[in-house]
Amino acid sequence: MSDKRIDKRMKRSASRLYAVQALFQMEASGQTLDAVIREFLDHRFGAVYEGDEMIDGDVDHFRLVVENAVNFQAKIDQMTDRALVAKWSIARIDPTLRAVFRGAGAELTQTDTPPKVVIVEYMDVVRAFFPDGKEMNFVNAVLDHMAREAQPEAF
Repeated sequence: MSDKRIDKRMKRSASRLYAVQALFQMEASGQTLDAVIREFLDHRFGAVYEGDEMIDGDVDHFRLVVENAVNFQAKIDQMTDRALVAKWSIARIDPTLRAVFRGAGAELTQTDTPPKVVIVEYMDVVRAFFPDGKEMNFVNAVLDHMAREAQPEAF
């Protein structure tokens, strides 16, 4: 694989992580869509924290995921609810995981990204936030259910 393709893949992966952070931040702070996108593009992409430079993300992909997660949130949340066990709604889920499900749901329902890629990528995002890994099986099962509902022809 060429360096250019690897760089594009890394930027796209970073944009997913940033999208989940942005969706979490919007829910936690009440920031508007435009305000959070502007903050991330101006201050997060490529920023330096404690001597480590953050990777630049794919700006277009970041914007697409965040905007679609917000614009199609009701549809995505309903799909997530159907993937959860009975009597366990999305409102009861950890807010970071809600942001993961919304970002992944936006990609599953509004892009042509293959479902298996979406699942692997968002599992990596979960691993970044929950390094002990105890959420992994739960998240994988929910994402798999969402993917099968959103794109049954891919399975």
